[in-house]
Amino acid sequence: MAEIRVLVSGAGGRMGRTVIEAVLGAEDMELVGGADPAYPRAVLCDLVPFAPEIEIVETVIEGIEGAQPDVMVDFTRPGAVMGNIRAAIAARVPCVVGTTGFSDDDLDGIAALCEQHDTPAVIAPNFSIGANLMMKFATEAASLMDYAAIIESHHENKLDAPSGTALATARRMRDARGEDFKTQVTEHFGLDGVRGGTVGGISVHAIRMAGVVANQRVVLGGPGETLNIEHITTGRECFMPGVLLAIREVRQLEGLVYGLEQLLKNT
Repeated sequence: MAEIRVLVSGAGGRMGRTVIEAVLGAEDMELVGGADPAYPRAVLCDLVPFAPEIEIVETVIEGIEGAQPDVMVDFTRPGAVMGNIRAAIAARVPCVVGTTGFSDDDLDGIAALCEQHDTPAVIAPNFSIGANLMMKFATEAASLMDYAAIIESHHENKLDAPSGTALATARRMRDARGEDFKTQVTEHFGLDGVRGGTVGGISVHAIRMAGVVANQRVVLGGPGETLNIEHITTGRECFMPGVLLAIREVRQLEGLVYGLEQLLKNT
């Protein structure tokens, strides 16, 4: 069986380098290129030991034209990811995307592009197996307890808040419950925004600071008890089994698949 040819967009970032290492360690994949405007004229082996001496190009379009990949993996920024996806889908290159910050309109637009060009894409708020289990368990508990809050914390360089994982968790919990959670009415605020944002009655709080990778705690409350469902990330390698799974599966999919849980159902 031929190896899957992989182009990494955001190759110079922390997640991009971790993806490169994971692809290099996968027997059924070949790293054929990297794109990142922040690393002009660099080569992949400058960033990751044992990577091939392939020059990092500025744009996904250049990467696709030069490397002819089977799959494009994107871990970049909210301001760049839509252009990268459009370029890949237009070139009929399936996408695996871990960048977050998509609006509903963005996702609708990507789904339309996938259909127009008959090219699939996987977008996941979180590629960690543990994080997806956390979301699953929180969804199962949503109909059984009346109050809920989500506290998520990420590293200081994450540009969007709240995280895509927190939003996806809250929306799935609300949908499973079928109605908003109960909320306590605060009559006096000593600080603006102290109660966080709200999705379906779930208060969502975002922390950004050094020393954190990506953590999330879901707190559910009922009479006389609380339930904490927490996922703690100690290293970015936890996302790689999910990323590699998506790389292997995406070419057999149709249209836009949102959420790693859609792939985990079939494994």
